[in-house]
Amino acid sequence: MSEPDTLMLRPNGWVPKNSALPLLVYRGVVPFGDPDAIEATLHRNDWRPDWRDGVYPYHHYHSTAHEALACTNGSAELMLGGEGGRQVRIEVGDLLVLPAGTGHCRIKASGDFLLVGAYPQGQDWDVCRTAADGATLARIAAVPLPKGDPIEGTEGPLTRLWSSKA
Repeated sequence: MSEPDTLMLRPNGWVPKNSALPLLVYRGVVPFGDPDAIEATLHRNDWRPDWRDGVYPYHHYHSTAHEALACTNGSAELMLGGEGGRQVRIEVGDLLVLPAGTGHCRIKASGDFLLVGAYPQGQDWDVCRTAADGATLARIAAVPLPKGDPIEGTEGPLTRLWSSKA
């Protein structure tokens, strides 16, 4: 597998970010049209698949969990990092790993767009749509690193890229 692209986002308006961890963009790692297959891979690597759907059409972030978004069908334009942030196209085969505190929103999507959303074992997600206060920023900073990469487990790039930043 090739290295994922890394994006370091800055706080943007009311949307915080994880100041230590880059957002990861993996291209071509998710099987087309087979959510069961990517869910099996995620499970094997200690990530818990939790839903199949799209991305909310409003800016939000999670303060209690890191999030993997695996695209099994279609494509979408996402805004990462809050309003006026970084626009990224995700399409079938792609997987994003968003550190806790990373703002995200769907700008537009194809009619067949489908993601599998997953979280490291033991992490439960929330939905935050307001400015982060001190307690929220402390929760984001306290979210533990995953045990492994969602695709390659303990030998994958996330383990190396995130452990050197935390």
